[in-house]
Amino acid sequence: MRKFLAGAFALALTANTANSADLYEPQPEPILDAPEVTVQEASGWYLRGDVGYSFKKSRGVEFYQGSATPGIGLADFTRSSLRDSFTLGGGVGYQINSYLRTDVTFDYFTKSKFSGGTVGICGGVTCTSSDRSDMEAYSLMANVYVDLGTYGYFTPYVGGGIGGTYVKWNRLRNTICDDPTVPGCYSSEHDGKGRWRFTAALMAGASVDITCNLKADLGYRFRYVDGGDMFGYAVGGGPGRDKGFYSHEARVGARYVFGGCDTPVAYEPPPEPIVYK
Repeated sequence: MRKFLAGAFALALTANTANSADLYEPQPEPILDAPEVTVQEASGWYLRGDVGYSFKKSRGVEFYQGSATPGIGLADFTRSSLRDSFTLGGGVGYQINSYLRTDVTFDYFTKSKFSGGTVGICGGVTCTSSDRSDMEAYSLMANVYVDLGTYGYFTPYVGGGIGGTYVKWNRLRNTICDDPTVPGCYSSEHDGKGRWRFTAALMAGASVDITCNLKADLGYRFRYVDGGDMFGYAVGGGPGRDKGFYSHEARVGARYVFGGCDTPVAYEPPPEPIVYK
């Protein structure tokens, strides 16, 4: 009986070994270290160009009424307004990282028509004048922006700027039609003045990715321009100065980013090993 059981056990062991030889047991794959992926923050130089429309608000005009001596007869215009105009601009900037960038911009304001009026004394009675002129301006600004994160193709931002604006006034034409001592209407002209003025701005908007190098820019800019000389002395009044103006600007533009298409090398898994049976 013992011999029978030993023989059966040996036969079963031999059969199991033979079957096991036909089964493939895969070898464990070697562990490979994946290459490190480095993600660089967006940075680099860019060029920009913008067009816009400026809604202007005059802060008022004051002048020396009937005298060229400073401090005598200082009066305010009873009304003053500036017409809207277009803006054209360009600049160069640097993207410091994914959230901070800065640039220097130069903008040109097309001519804005000015209309105003004054009240004075003519022949012992009150008379009024109608005043007409126009101005154009050039603005040089240093700006900084904070990008508020990218959502799909859109990157909203806020910013601020400081700089100077050269405001150039053309001749001011002053017309009076209700002087009791002179029939009809008569006019006088004052030479226009020009000078650089302190300027500050606040911005908000969003950039839109067109390509990896090109971004569209849709934004709003509030610009404060300080006051300065406006016109010189002429018989009957002057000189005068405007108190500055506000500019609310709707702008559209584009930024070209140098090196914006650089991307990190993606990780590629190693090829599958060839299995031989």
